[in-house]
Amino acid sequence: MTAYPMHPGARPRPAAPPPTLVVVAHGSRDPRALATALRLLERVRALRPGLPVHLGHIELNAPLLPDTLDELAASGAGSAVLVPLLFGRGHHVTRDIPDAAAEAPLPTRVADPLGAHPLLVDALHARLTEAGWQPPRDAEERRRGAVVLAAAGSRAPASRADTERIAALLAARIGVPVVPAYASAAAPTVPEAVRALAARGRTRVAVASCFTAPGRFAAECADAAPGTVSDPLGTHPAMARLLLHRYDQALRTAAPVTGPAALATA
Repeated sequence: MTAYPMHPGARPRPAAPPPTLVVVAHGSRDPRALATALRLLERVRALRPGLPVHLGHIELNAPLLPDTLDELAASGAGSAVLVPLLFGRGHHVTRDIPDAAAEAPLPTRVADPLGAHPLLVDALHARLTEAGWQPPRDAEERRRGAVVLAAAGSRAPASRADTERIAALLAARIGVPVVPAYASAAAPTVPEAVRALAARGRTRVAVASCFTAPGRFAAECADAAPGTVSDPLGTHPAMARLLLHRYDQALRTAAPVTGPAALATA
C-alpha cells in the first residue's frame, strides 16, 4: 500500500482516549469507606495520568454503578472497564457486576477481582508489619506463630477458594501458617480460627485484615483478634497498582459487552 504524505495544512487526528477505568466498590454505611475509595482512586490517577478513572458502588453509597455508567455514556465516553474492588468471585463479581455491564449504555469489559496476586500479598504483608508483626526469630517462634486472614466471606465456593489462595500466597511470603477466617456467610470465624490454632500450639497469632476499607466487618474481626491486627488495605500503593494490572489484563483478554442499552444509543 502506498503511503501518501499528509497535506501541509492538515492536522493529525487526536488519539482516542483510553477506555475509562471504573473501580467498582461494594459500598458501606461507614463514611470512612467512601473516603478511602476516593483516596485510592487518586493514587490510581497519579500512577496513570491521562487515564479516566471513576467510581461506582454496588450498594449503599453514591454513585451507584449504573449511575456512573449512565453519566459516562452521556459525557461521550467510548467504553469502560469495570474493575471490582473485591477480592474473590462471590455473587457481586459473578452476577451483579456482569448484569450492570450487560445493561450499560456503553460497551464495557469486566475485569477479574483483585484475587490472589503478589501485589495483594505486598499490601497484606506491609499492613501486618506496620501493625507490629515480626517474622519468627527462631524455630520456637516459628512453631508457635500463625496468621489469621480475616475476610468478608461468601457462600460461593469460588470466593472461598480465592481467599484460600490468598492465604497460601501470604503464608509462602511470611513463613508461618495462614488460616482464612470470615466475618459472615462462611466458616470459620476469626475466634474459631484462633481457637483451632491454639489447639495446635499456635499461640503467637496475628490477624491480617483482608478488607479494602474500614467498616463493620473489619471492625468486628479486629475486635476478635487476640493481639496484633493489621489495618484494612485501603490506599496502600500496591492496591492502586493491582487495580491498574486488572484493567490492563481485561483490555488484553476480556471481550467487550455491548448490551441493549449501548446498542440503543449507538
